[in-house]
Amino acid sequence: MTLAVLKARVPVAVIVMQNLNKVEDEILLQLLKQEHMTAFEEIYNRYWDKLYVAAYKRLQSKEVAEELVQDLFTSLWLNRKKVEVHTALSAYLFTSVRYMVLNQIQKQIVRNNYKESLDLNRRDNSTEEAVLLNDLVLNLNAAVEQLPLKCKSVFKLSRGEYKSNKEIAAELGISEKTVENQLTKALRRLRMGLNSLLLSLVLLLLLFLYS
Repeated sequence: MTLAVLKARVPVAVIVMQNLNKVEDEILLQLLKQEHMTAFEEIYNRYWDKLYVAAYKRLQSKEVAEELVQDLFTSLWLNRKKVEVHTALSAYLFTSVRYMVLNQIQKQIVRNNYKESLDLNRRDNSTEEAVLLNDLVLNLNAAVEQLPLKCKSVFKLSRGEYKSNKEIAAELGISEKTVENQLTKALRRLRMGLNSLLLSLVLLLLLFLYS
């Protein structure tokens, strides 16, 4: 019996009232276009599990497969009045889900490639930062060793052992004022000798902030 003959013989109201799990897909589709929610629910119940299995086999992710199939049915309901099915409803649904799966896979490939690119850049930047930081430390230590003896002793106790000016004065047998003067002298000499390193430090900070 053709769809046209069936529609002519069986009023829509009667079809909606009967058990829809025995109604053919073509009739369900026509009812769907007439905004019968029960027809949509029958299509949903009839095909959701099958479409989910098809999507999961390719995606291997329950969450993504569920979301994809849910999106398909949401689109079907939102576009119910204008949906055009030129084949069987089942073929239409499986073709749609296959297309959505391929689209999802393409998106995942793009995301993975982008993530790998970012990870590679981070690894490269981390290596550059480590080398630059090591150079800074080596050059700073070398510059400290070039300080006059008293300057060097005061600087190491202050910056290396984190002692207060009072503690340094007591340990070296000098006044706190002398400690302050020696620290000022040491910092001035280091600053003058490490201008190029200060530029390197700026570059290091830029790498850290924008990597």
